[in-house]
Amino acid sequence: MAESSVVAGLSLARLENISRHLEERYISAGKLPGAVTLVARHGEIAWVHAQGLMDVERSKPARRDTVFRIYSMTKPVTSIAIMQLYEQGRFLLDDPVHRYIPSWKHLRVYESGIYPNFITRPATTTMTIRDLLTHMSGLTYGFSCRTNVDAAYRALKLDGSRELTLDSLVEQLATLPLEFDPGTAWNYSVSTDVLGYLVQLFSGQPLDEYCRQHIFEPLAMSDTGFRLRDDQLERFAACYMYGPNDTMILQDDPVTSHYREQPGFLSGGAGLVSTVDDYFRFAQALCQGGELDGHRIIGRKTLEFMRMNHLPGNQDLPGLTSGSFSETRYQGNGFGLGFSVKTDVARSFTNGSPGEYGWGGLASTNFYVDPVEDLVMIFMTQLIPSSAYPIREELRAMVNGALVS
Repeated sequence: MAESSVVAGLSLARLENISRHLEERYISAGKLPGAVTLVARHGEIAWVHAQGLMDVERSKPARRDTVFRIYSMTKPVTSIAIMQLYEQGRFLLDDPVHRYIPSWKHLRVYESGIYPNFITRPATTTMTIRDLLTHMSGLTYGFSCRTNVDAAYRALKLDGSRELTLDSLVEQLATLPLEFDPGTAWNYSVSTDVLGYLVQLFSGQPLDEYCRQHIFEPLAMSDTGFRLRDDQLERFAACYMYGPNDTMILQDDPVTSHYREQPGFLSGGAGLVSTVDDYFRFAQALCQGGELDGHRIIGRKTLEFMRMNHLPGNQDLPGLTSGSFSETRYQGNGFGLGFSVKTDVARSFTNGSPGEYGWGGLASTNFYVDPVEDLVMIFMTQLIPSSAYPIREELRAMVNGALVS
């Protein structure tokens, strides 16, 4: 393909480096099953490519309309949902969480001990709704496997189980200590699941119904939801776990997947399935200031507020974390209200623009919006964990390398 083939200021020949790189480095080597990648600029899809397999066991090729588990790429959706309600005056960001969850009024902070015999102290600060949006709440994730507190989350299956509900999640969290005083540190956590609970509380609707009515239907995201419909099964990808020596192990067979059942736990942090085109419509609405095809999901100024760095003193993540897992590089990245935000391109060690924002998912999916370049990238695959390979940084290098005007 000639270098002169350019769409929206992107060289198609250079974008083809993405498919070649993924095939040679990952797919043919058996490290990834397959992938679907989309790059858009100025509202135009410049390049989209499906490659490899969406189901290795059944030899099913990846398709553009393949349905993927997007895990934590659910978080930006839930963050937009709660901020829609903020725009309606339902709450303020500095409202104490215990105003709406009274059992959280006297939260305590871990000092020592093993569950259920914790030694704790009273929290010296009050958790706010902004602390939930920025992951500065003091909550954690069980899969972090770092502390005695997250061990308690695992024991109680607070990252998700067949028995868990949003109501039981907030009830159980009221009984457990925080990792730190709210607002003093950053730790990836179930905070966004708690936001999903608050969406239900403020709106009077179940989270799935609220998101469908106020985000998915306005944006024509017909393949996105908390449950896989029967008519989507043929397009549903298998999910794999990273195995020894860069191998893949089947983690979730699409035919027997729990995603085919109505979930009892509507996880605003990790519960959605979607396609590359559906999620592009969400990301493109963000790129355009909160509106797509005449349908506005969030106000322009609200979105500008969300994509600011809300970490204290405009710090990046290394200044506030203690080694916990995240779906983004720490250096050169801060955190807004639901997204990571690039604050320092050179310090991030990854090409891009100041103000670039986005997030990823446990099965290695990723998206970002670059407001400087008016650019959106969506990457879909199914390999747990997302830290297995540095694909996200490689994709940024190749996408930015394709910009010619």
